[in-house]
Amino acid sequence: MTNLLEVDNLQIGAKADDGSDIPIVKGVSFEIKRGEVVALIGESGSGKTTIAMSSLGYTRPGLEFTGGQVRLDDTDLLTIDNQALRQLRGERVAYLAQSAAASFNPGLTIGEQVTETAVLHGILPQEEADARAARLYKALDLPDPERLGKRYPHQVSGGQLQRLMAAMALCGKPDLLVLDEPTTALDVTTQIEVLKAVKKVIREEESAAIYVTHDLSVVAQIADRVVVLYSGEIQEQGTTDEIINHPKHAYTKRLMAAVRPAPASGQGAETSEEHMRAKPVLAARNITAGYGSLKVISDVNIEVESGQAVGVIGESGCGKSTLARVIAGLTPAMKGDVLLDDKALPYQVESRNREDIRRVQFIFQMADTALNPRQRIDEILSRPVEFYMGLKGKAAMQRVYELLKLVELPVEFASRYPGELSGGQKQRVNLARGLAADPDVLLCDEVTSALDSIVGAKVIEVLQHVKEKTGVSFMFISHDLSTVASFADHIVVLYAGRVVEKGPVDQVLSPPFHPYTQLLISSVPEMRIGWLEEVIESKAIKAGVDRAITRTDKGCPFYFRCPVYIKGKCNSQIPPLREVGENHFIECHHDVNKLMADQVE
Repeated sequence: MTNLLEVDNLQIGAKADDGSDIPIVKGVSFEIKRGEVVALIGESGSGKTTIAMSSLGYTRPGLEFTGGQVRLDDTDLLTIDNQALRQLRGERVAYLAQSAAASFNPGLTIGEQVTETAVLHGILPQEEADARAARLYKALDLPDPERLGKRYPHQVSGGQLQRLMAAMALCGKPDLLVLDEPTTALDVTTQIEVLKAVKKVIREEESAAIYVTHDLSVVAQIADRVVVLYSGEIQEQGTTDEIINHPKHAYTKRLMAAVRPAPASGQGAETSEEHMRAKPVLAARNITAGYGSLKVISDVNIEVESGQAVGVIGESGCGKSTLARVIAGLTPAMKGDVLLDDKALPYQVESRNREDIRRVQFIFQMADTALNPRQRIDEILSRPVEFYMGLKGKAAMQRVYELLKLVELPVEFASRYPGELSGGQKQRVNLARGLAADPDVLLCDEVTSALDSIVGAKVIEVLQHVKEKTGVSFMFISHDLSTVASFADHIVVLYAGRVVEKGPVDQVLSPPFHPYTQLLISSVPEMRIGWLEEVIESKAIKAGVDRAITRTDKGCPFYFRCPVYIKGKCNSQIPPLREVGENHFIECHHDVNKLMADQVE
């Protein structure tokens, strides 16, 4: 089979202030055949994305191609003019970015954006593009595929938006896909569907892909060959089997060790007496909330003890972020109470006093969109210091330096802009801004999902350090079970907006499992070739990838996971789609706990 893409001695550099050359990519060479996926792996700053973007003939501002060739068939992408590059990017090469939130225009419907490239370049007429988009929505396990294109980006969850970006990349039937960490921010069950869909399209349409990632577990499922990068150089490359099962380079072995962080020893340090309280510092009681008439969470109860971390896990759309936003006052609850030291808080943040706002701070998922790119780090941090603490001038700057040290960043970073920092460094600035208010509780919404394993593990170490030093409590939202296990003291498992299990980490993540927790655990990719194919055939996953979260509020919210309903054999006098009350496990005529357990077995 002939090569579709050949990267030959690629060199990319930048100019220092004194005019000297700074090498960034240092003589990288590899090739990709049709129907093949080549993974570029390495930690942040290794050059993965920079090298992958060269297949679009693109470099970031400040960088330039200084040598080598990047050939798509017989065309050298580094020498053709801009018009030819524009045509090639629309017709033959598609890019799937890591940040879905930054990639969609909030003023256009999803369908307009997914089909735009295919229609604009004449690949498909609008009607056929819409039909292909709907098929892709279905293949990617997205809700209501026939009408999804009429929604706007803010009307879907983050995980759904990430899958929609995959649909956008695939819609124009490109020869080459450049996939930049496309599943990093996805929950494990959703990740399976995206990997399965991408792999299927590549095989059937004889296209090819560059897959940028840090996760060798994902690499084992989708890649045919692997290129291991560090500091712009290839450390080793070979077949996936060679890299996964017989790594030679010490750096590759280090990456493998960082794929899954070890569980926290003893599940967290003891809370010191000065941070202890008689009652939970934060509690959500019977919270029901949503958007318009749609309920996203129903009757949710959660408690956060002083100095402890509570992990909230579940698949995309289960209500994790909505719960955090309700607690922060950003999304009003329909009913229920948010209690801070046993005092009920107003539903809306505008109605809360400054002290209540100070005590509960929100750390957003994407530091890129949470930090103002036009403000220096000292300006970003000094604003909450002045607002909440009343500090100005030298006192404020001294507090900024203390915050930077607390999150293990050099004080010299105070004069930098966010664009001058790495992803992990920006996330630590994001954390420092939350800590600037000296809060009692930090609501962390997927704060490590966009980071590679090594950087993410470092952020978790920083969070653990902050928890032990300050006594701040955490509600830690994540889809990554291993990350939660490495940091949290307790776990709350959400499914379809309801709590299905909660308890200490070692209790929840040890047998016997609740059936849905078992589904989440069994969906975590293993660093083993062939695992994905086995999972696709597994009865447990077949029963679990149906996304009950897309149900309406009519009837049992768990009916999509009910094997009796799936098989069409429900003869009960209470049909699954009829109103059966708020608590499925009490009022539904099917014992879903048992049925799901049977499926898992």
